[in-house]
Amino acid sequence: MTQTRTVLFALFTLCWLTACSGDKEPVVHLHGETMGTTYNVKYVVGKEGKINGLQQEIDADLVHINKLMSTYDPESELSRFNQNRFTDPVKLSPETTKVVKEALRLGKLSDGVLDITVGPLVNLWGFGPNKRPEVIPTDSEIADVRDYVGLDKLSLTDQGLQKTHPMLYVDLSTIAKGYGVDQVAGILEKHDIHDYLVEIGGEMRVKGQRGDGTPWLIAIEKPVSSERAVQKILSVGTNAVATSGDYRNYYEEDGVRYSHLIDPRTGKPIQHKLVAVTVVDPSSMTADGMATALIVMGWDAAIKLAEKEDLAVLLIRHHDGEFEEYTSPAFDETVDIRN
Repeated sequence: MTQTRTVLFALFTLCWLTACSGDKEPVVHLHGETMGTTYNVKYVVGKEGKINGLQQEIDADLVHINKLMSTYDPESELSRFNQNRFTDPVKLSPETTKVVKEALRLGKLSDGVLDITVGPLVNLWGFGPNKRPEVIPTDSEIADVRDYVGLDKLSLTDQGLQKTHPMLYVDLSTIAKGYGVDQVAGILEKHDIHDYLVEIGGEMRVKGQRGDGTPWLIAIEKPVSSERAVQKILSVGTNAVATSGDYRNYYEEDGVRYSHLIDPRTGKPIQHKLVAVTVVDPSSMTADGMATALIVMGWDAAIKLAEKEDLAVLLIRHHDGEFEEYTSPAFDETVDIRN
């Protein structure tokens, strides 16, 4: 279940190495592959000791999620919905229903900017499984695809998920990794593990402390394509962190830069100067989707929504040749910036 949006990475090596020598409690590190990316789980071992079979349980749950929501697996539940060329309601599993419901809620909250039906436009611009187009899509080609793109053509009822256009295509990659993080955190909680860090492809959720008794620290990458450097180091308490940026996944044609982030309101890549968004929320699924929505919305609209909905948000934009930052009141209340 890969996705095309670039995710600002958490520098786990930085966080973990600074803790290793001072650990007072043993810390277990589990890692593997899922959803077209990697996952990392770290937890402090309690009195019960290391949990036998925990990684197998995590792997099985992540495989299950992928079997439900992957657009790369033609047999997944979501792929079968997309392949269905009828407009009758399709009953979904409780898991997929939950993710779709939250995606639709965030879509409504963002005035349609977070749009899980935008995949055909992403493909048209060459950021999906298809190759980069030989020529930039014309307005006519964009209009043709937009005929079957839009949240107004998708509804979720007790009868199931329903599309009004048979070609409509749903892609949950902007929110499914966050859901996976929440599910893994739930598995840890079930085993009475309350000091942990869970990460899937850059989306993260933390609780409690590291083995040395200090908070988990999360490094946010500087939004530049020329190097890997740290912009901020954060302590977020018991919360999830999701980040989104447009500075690595793009191409240029005739001097014009085309971002992989497609604005469903125009059918075209974003052109504004907001380059990175970090969202802190108790739910990784919510933070994951909201980070995408805010960066597509742009600086002013993102600030307006963050303040209206009391969202914990860090924005970074290019302004007068430098990076300008904005942190919402909720972010300032929630997050401890360490640098």
